[in-house]
Amino acid sequence: MYENGILEMNEGMSGHGKVEIAPEVIEVIAGIAASEVEGVASMRGNFATGVVEKLGKKNHGKGIKVELTDSGIKVDVFCMMKFGVSIPSVAQKVQDNIRQALLNMTALETEEVNIHIVGIQFESPKQDQPEIEEEI
Repeated sequence: MYENGILEMNEGMSGHGKVEIAPEVIEVIAGIAASEVEGVASMRGNFATGVVEKLGKKNHGKGIKVELTDSGIKVDVFCMMKFGVSIPSVAQKVQDNIRQALLNMTALETEEVNIHIVGIQFESPKQDQPEIEEEI
């Protein structure tokens, strides 16, 4: 209740209110947790996220799809792996890292964390420096 421009708090209220977490926040947490795992080359994004990242803004939620259902949270991760890594073990580490990060930061349990491998990134060959020939 407002009185003279000051918000008056009702005394005797036992509740502290509620906390709401937007799905975008869960996407960002999952995206950062997935990209921290060794063996993950990058997360899949679309054209718009690529343009935004070229302009300097990092999109930590790219490659993550969060679905909130009555039975729980379903997270789909779309990522590229580095060539030569064990895909099953890296995928398991990504699942574990996302589950733990969401549990630590939001106290939310995930029902499913699905990993979708959309590609393999090969190491780009380093371009050799042109040799400088000295004239004698």
